[in-house]
Amino acid sequence: MNALLSVSDKTGIVDFAKALHALGIRLLSTGGTAQLLAKEGLPVTEVAEVTQFPEMLDGRVKTLHPKVHGGLLARRELPAHMAALKEHGIDTIDLLVVNLYPFEATVAKAGCTLADAIENIDIGGPAMVRSAAKNWADVGVITAADQYDAVLAELKATHGQGSCKLSDKLRFALSVAAFNRIAQYDGAISDYLSSVTFEEEKLSETYVPERSQFPGQSNGAFIKVQDLRYGENSHQQAALYRDLHPAPGSLVTGVQLQGKELSYNNIADADAAWECVKGFDAAACVIVKHANPCGVAVGLDALDSYSKAFQTDPTSAFGGIIALNTELDEAGAQQISKQFVEVLMAPSFTPAALEVFKSKVNVRILQIDLPKGGTTPWDQGRNLMDMKRIGSGILLQTADNHELALSDLKVVTTKQPTAEEQNDLLFAWKVAKYVKSNAIVFCKGGMTMGVGAGQMSRLDSARIASIKAGHANLSLAGTVVASDAFFPFRDGLDVVVDHGATCVIQPGGSMRDQEVIDAANERGVSMVFSGVRHFRH
Repeated sequence: MNALLSVSDKTGIVDFAKALHALGIRLLSTGGTAQLLAKEGLPVTEVAEVTQFPEMLDGRVKTLHPKVHGGLLARRELPAHMAALKEHGIDTIDLLVVNLYPFEATVAKAGCTLADAIENIDIGGPAMVRSAAKNWADVGVITAADQYDAVLAELKATHGQGSCKLSDKLRFALSVAAFNRIAQYDGAISDYLSSVTFEEEKLSETYVPERSQFPGQSNGAFIKVQDLRYGENSHQQAALYRDLHPAPGSLVTGVQLQGKELSYNNIADADAAWECVKGFDAAACVIVKHANPCGVAVGLDALDSYSKAFQTDPTSAFGGIIALNTELDEAGAQQISKQFVEVLMAPSFTPAALEVFKSKVNVRILQIDLPKGGTTPWDQGRNLMDMKRIGSGILLQTADNHELALSDLKVVTTKQPTAEEQNDLLFAWKVAKYVKSNAIVFCKGGMTMGVGAGQMSRLDSARIASIKAGHANLSLAGTVVASDAFFPFRDGLDVVVDHGATCVIQPGGSMRDQEVIDAANERGVSMVFSGVRHFRH
């Protein structure tokens, strides 16, 4: 049995090669990999010795030769193929171990030149991988170090029976993984090159090209996590996929500790809740129903923040999704367990808290680490881009990751908001960002008091928010209000003030801004402009 090893990332390759050698497998290799194995005392044959043709063009041509690809592609069950190998003195290659030049890592570096990007496009590696993967019935192809253990386990098991071989099932799985890796690699190259703004007059070895956020061709790579029982409705089929490299602190990195399998709607609502709650620094709770926050609050701990969030709309909270950004202890768990909850998320749970839910076997409990934080969407555990499917196409946009600071607020009225109102304005604005448009959110004391979502008229959203507050026996007197988009007329402002609001935050930007400002001054309330809109559809 012959194995060809040619890897860029040499993690674990020495131990793997030693194990292959111990099984009596002949080792072939190239360049730096061959040098490393020889240095470790392993008997290794250079590919150049096999092909009788030297590596050339600074290593660009090493394995593009019939004695390599013939050994990979020959079908062992076809006499004509085997006769051709014998005639030309070609040995079969039964195991291929290749990982590719680090193109993705190279272009991710700040200041990557076009020359560096091009030089890190692997040619011989993908060619060998494709040959081996196509001939999966006879060749095992390994493209990642995390596959070594499974391969060795089967080789050792069959070696004890007199011959080393891999099962059809494993070889096929390795082939699928190999073609997936090639697709990811080629997609990354396409994404990079089709994003480059080519400027011939600037070409040089140090040329760092300008790149568009939206390449000429978009090649997404998503990995299936699980099939789902059904989609948004029971007649639809669905599955959950994740990014090739998920951001730490994002929903798909969570671990389910108990409960039934997550449904399509569970996952969609859980994501809305988690995205909202992780934006708060203080202990916070977000309760979501049908993709909209129906109760949000900050507090001293999980119990305090949950109790306040639940007050906003106890009716809608029934069967809702609850997200916390702080550890859930027994006291908080006891309170939450009194309501019907579909999904409960937190960065950690005390053993006593988990014990509370043991008898509620259907409650889905997810533990998700909070992102470490930083300046980039990745650091914050958020998506860089958002996608919406349309007929035979997609809409791509940068994700709405805008964070409003106190210094961003522009007071446009005679009356100034108090320090307490300013804090509530920022809180209300964070919540409104996650409410479907048209969104109106009443808040006070770090909790939502009424939420109006998804109405075609901003006036109706305001009225619904006040109705919700009334049903929950909450007074809107002295509240602040966030509107995700500007008030086009003064009537919207009048409605929220009539219900008790004393301070308003909105983006501004309407042709009638001055009319609305005059109305706010007339009504004796303060109003600030954020300068940013948060439509959510």
